[in-house]
Amino acid sequence: MKFSAEREALLKPLQAVIGVVERRQTMPILANVLLEVKDGEIAVTATDLEVELVATAAVDVSSSGDVTVPGRKLLDICRALPEDAKISVSVSGEKLNVKSGKSKFSLTTLPAAEFPTVEDINAGQSVTISQQQLATLLEKTHFSMAQQDVRYYLNGLLLETGGEMLRAVATDGHRLALSEVKLDGDKSPEKQVIVPRKGVLELQRLMSGAGDIQIELGSNHIRIQLEGIRFTSKLIDGRFPEYERVIPQDTSNAMSADRGLFRSALQRTAILSNEKYRGIRLIIRAGSMILQAHNPEQEEAEEELEIEYSGEEIEIGFNVNYLLDALAAIESDEVTLALVDGNSSCLLREPGKDDCKYVVMPMRL
Repeated sequence: MKFSAEREALLKPLQAVIGVVERRQTMPILANVLLEVKDGEIAVTATDLEVELVATAAVDVSSSGDVTVPGRKLLDICRALPEDAKISVSVSGEKLNVKSGKSKFSLTTLPAAEFPTVEDINAGQSVTISQQQLATLLEKTHFSMAQQDVRYYLNGLLLETGGEMLRAVATDGHRLALSEVKLDGDKSPEKQVIVPRKGVLELQRLMSGAGDIQIELGSNHIRIQLEGIRFTSKLIDGRFPEYERVIPQDTSNAMSADRGLFRSALQRTAILSNEKYRGIRLIIRAGSMILQAHNPEQEEAEEELEIEYSGEEIEIGFNVNYLLDALAAIESDEVTLALVDGNSSCLLREPGKDDCKYVVMPMRL
């Protein structure tokens, strides 16, 4: 195997895939990236056995071949070379030789045949969506995914197709985020898949361009082809909770407030909340809302906010971070907060819109 390329041409695919290369590996080969060179192109593959990324770039190929090399070391070498450097790469024996100007590097290799790759995912269904729409879906829901929960199916994001909709739902058991977009074209059959947390975060990092992309759904994998990058992730095998039952249906006690003012008041009050539990009390009454927080050092904060509300007085406690995350994902100037009583979950959303919903469970203070 032998090829040459501009520094930028080799750096770009390495940077695109390096996110899935773990620093601490159970298998030495997972610290490597697979380089496949043929037909004037290099394909760089990285995997952690859960998420696989393949990025391609055009190079000058002298002889084709494939090999695996330490991913971060090769990336660091490319980064450290001058911007306009030309790099030539060749394999001799069990070493990969990298030359550029008067610099020479020799890296250890492992056989390409040992590298675990996902060839065919047996896609039973594909959905076409714009990159912008998918980026928005992930952005508005990812923060509600659980982290290292024993209920492993919560450590990911539910993608649900059905009819003309693609819906994303995430919950950690204390809050829930739901966002949906209308798809163009034919109606799609109903299907639910759970994409693991790492896959969601990698996908968010890769979303940059415009144009349409295709989401392929197999029985065990999801695959998305972006510009020059192919993303494949295993799916979490589990049953996602029936999220529809968690969303409050009785929205008669609804208040609306200026989103920016509400968010600022929460941020100020949160300064003196308990650092561990982050609890904050809301006292909602006709025309106004009082926000209170206190901590074990006997310090207290109180804010008053003008709101539109005409129902009965409600006193309720929340984790302030959950409210702030939801308010950050809502884009409108106004926000509606629907409550039933002081012991029930609240529903946050943009006034008059149903494509994004945020549910936060109350906490006892």
